[in-house]
Amino acid sequence: MTFQQETMEHVNNYLDKLTDFRAADMSQSQTALVFGLGLVGGVWLLTQLLTFVRVLLSLFVIPGRSLRSFGPKGSWALITGASDGLGKEFALQIARAGFNVLLVSRTESKLVSLADEIKSKNPSTQTKILAMDFAANKDSDYEQLKSLVDNLDIAILVNNVGKSHSIPVPFSETPDDEMKDIITINCTGTLRVTKLVTPGMIQRKRGLILTMGSFGGLLPTPLLATYSGSKAFLQYWSSALGSELEPYGITVQLLQAHLITSAMSKIRRPSLTVPTPKAWVKTALNKIGRRGGSPHFYYTSSPYFSHGLMAWFITCVVGVWSNWLKNYNLNMHVGIRKRALRKLERSKTK
Repeated sequence: MTFQQETMEHVNNYLDKLTDFRAADMSQSQTALVFGLGLVGGVWLLTQLLTFVRVLLSLFVIPGRSLRSFGPKGSWALITGASDGLGKEFALQIARAGFNVLLVSRTESKLVSLADEIKSKNPSTQTKILAMDFAANKDSDYEQLKSLVDNLDIAILVNNVGKSHSIPVPFSETPDDEMKDIITINCTGTLRVTKLVTPGMIQRKRGLILTMGSFGGLLPTPLLATYSGSKAFLQYWSSALGSELEPYGITVQLLQAHLITSAMSKIRRPSLTVPTPKAWVKTALNKIGRRGGSPHFYYTSSPYFSHGLMAWFITCVVGVWSNWLKNYNLNMHVGIRKRALRKLERSKTK
């Protein structure tokens, strides 16, 4: 064997060993990558499982804080939009829990009737009423409310007043007055009332602020764009407010709800996913401080069991920006709009 042949043999042997080394190194890298991806996937699955278990415990097992922990006997609850639906139920059930109630809504006759009903069922309960139109946004109304609030120990505030579209409607066709009223009532009204109440709560270092949210704020909702945007605003505002007020012993909670039998939803018959106001409010008041099916939002709860499971599925499984969910939501409201327009045409012919 010549010197050149011997040299070439050594070179080839070296290259073969180098190739084997690289192959082994590549195999180790691939194994490490697969292991790493498996570990990440396992952690994600475990996190999802733990989240679901927490949702189930929150909805079905763990009770919420007692209402009495937010204020002593003789303290007051202020409920806006109190004359009908959820507002009326909040007033009745909070009064039954031993709080005096300040009822605020647009129609004075309904407020008088509700106050009489509360006093007949709870003779020791004090009631005050204030008729004001939140859509008008009058400073004089808020001055009247302030004069009442300043003289009372407001332990609970329920921001229930709200307005939606009369029927699903494209944003470009939304009447200007309807658009203005939705923003003024849902956003401006809620903020102004809360701002009147919070100084006293901060001074007393206790209190509960409940604000009615909606799946329309959780999920972008075509044909209800202005309403959906207003509820999304309340979602993030409540989360920020809750962080600000927690050091003062004040609990802030946005209550997410899907459909409930009410004049706003135009649904009369309850079902598994559409509870009555009485059933929904009872659950909400029993789950104060629990998140229900809203594990990704701070200071937020979807307390009713079917709504909580739906919220968990939307946020943790499907994702709020899912194309399928967007199309489903759009098609549902297109159908509602068509039925509403047909009903309107029939009423005109009659």
